[in-house]
Amino acid sequence: MADGTPARAWRVVLEKIESDLLAGKLGPGDRLPSERDLVAQLGVGRSSVREALRVLEVMGLIRTATGSGPSAGAIVVARPTGGMQALLRLQVAAQGFAISDVVNTRLLLEEWVAGELAGSSDVDLERAREALRAMDAADLSPADFLALDAQFHVALAEASGNEVVAAMMAGLRSSIEDYVLEGAARILDWNSAVDRLRDEHNAIVAAIDERRVADARTAVHDHITGYYASANPVRPEST
Repeated sequence: MADGTPARAWRVVLEKIESDLLAGKLGPGDRLPSERDLVAQLGVGRSSVREALRVLEVMGLIRTATGSGPSAGAIVVARPTGGMQALLRLQVAAQGFAISDVVNTRLLLEEWVAGELAGSSDVDLERAREALRAMDAADLSPADFLALDAQFHVALAEASGNEVVAAMMAGLRSSIEDYVLEGAARILDWNSAVDRLRDEHNAIVAAIDERRVADARTAVHDHITGYYASANPVRPEST
């Protein structure tokens, strides 16, 4: 590199910040040391420090702003979900994850979500209901309908209150849309499939509203595996 530091010197900066986070020396909302201070502390070049900060920003762990004042510099993000979403989207786009694995991951996540929501006396499903109402519109294209379908499932995950699960579902959202859209082209009677999907979505919400935990989990499982089976010749592996 131009400053004479090893090509991987930026990892030293990442390890320092990671250790400070683990030790509680840094936390959400805290400002990282300045570039000058990190250079002096760690004996690396400024370009390495900047590379490390770019990596942390892409990962969603910090936000950076130029200038001066309380909002300037690199600050630890309170809820770093963006990096996980970006990683999952990129891995699926690069075919790093098999679709069958995505389906099985959905089963694990969404059955848990349905059970949690049905077992709670205080959940807000308004965003999920909005998606359902939008899906009732006539003459939706398969792409539009399935985008709303993905929105419905992400909304349920967000309603669970588990930020890790919600981030994972949001990260999988594009892959969900992609594989269900590809599958739609293999469904001979799309109109009948849409009617069935609407009924299944409503059954999931009804089970949650009525606090029928087992039924909610079963409804989600059957909904996901049923679509996959109708649109693909090979079923996902049992979870």
